[in-house]
Amino acid sequence: MKRMLILGAGAIGFLLGSRAGREPYEQFMRTIGQLKDDPRVQEKAQQGARMVREQAPVVADKVADAARTATDKVTTAVSGSGSDTDERIEQAVQFQKDHGPKGPLP
Repeated sequence: MKRMLILGAGAIGFLLGSRAGREPYEQFMRTIGQLKDDPRVQEKAQQGARMVREQAPVVADKVADAARTATDKVTTAVSGSGSDTDERIEQAVQFQKDHGPKGPLP
């Protein structure tokens, strides 16, 4: 994946920065067309689409569970007693003050 990103960025940079005229662009587009029509590339694209369709419900369930957990934590924190909540907020503010940069910044 990282390699494809680098190759894609290089190709786009070549296209945008090319001063050789139209021919390099047309050659690049022909190569992309051949690559896109390659049966191996088409099969890999279909495999990727199938995997996404199969895994989508699993990912959706995990996201929903994480959202429920976060909601429960926030609800519990907010519904706590007033003085306890105020004390936790004060501790959090003090923690941020104590762990920030010290002295003049460069």
